[in-house]
Amino acid sequence: MKAALCLSLTAAVLAGCDQMATQPHESVYGRSPLFANGMSMQDPPQGTVARGDLEAEDLLDTRPPLTTALIERGRERYAIDCAVCHDAAGYGDGVVPSRGYPHPPSFHSPRLRAASTSHFVDVMTNGYGVMYAYRDRVAPADRWAIAAYIRALQLSQAAPAGKLRPAEQARLRAGHG
Repeated sequence: MKAALCLSLTAAVLAGCDQMATQPHESVYGRSPLFANGMSMQDPPQGTVARGDLEAEDLLDTRPPLTTALIERGRERYAIDCAVCHDAAGYGDGVVPSRGYPHPPSFHSPRLRAASTSHFVDVMTNGYGVMYAYRDRVAPADRWAIAAYIRALQLSQAAPAGKLRPAEQARLRAGHG
């Protein structure tokens, strides 16, 4: 008797679950008589800010101090998010352009050497040319870290040999740079 009652109760509950799937609803992009503009999907109210967006924007306004840890974090994130297009040294010869996509500009071009560090952060945030925005893919603090690493790449490719230590100059002359 108890088993039959449990079975009946379970069947009744499961039958009620189907009502959720078959209830009336509006298509997201469809028309709806509920709203004045007749559309089902509505714009968020003026001034609406997604949770956490203000804090993220504040991080973009504040340039972090330049430290070895920041550059190391930038190197790590650059290898993950940027090198596929920009290549490991920043010349724009990554794997993606080798498969027919447009080549990004070299970070070693005079224009990008002269650009401000915040330019790189802005491009990662909003995109530029054929590069789409990485706002949702790269955290604001990591954008600053990547920008710092790009500066390190630029310095590494333009360092005069005379500034190297004698042992490093000897390695360079020997072809083991």
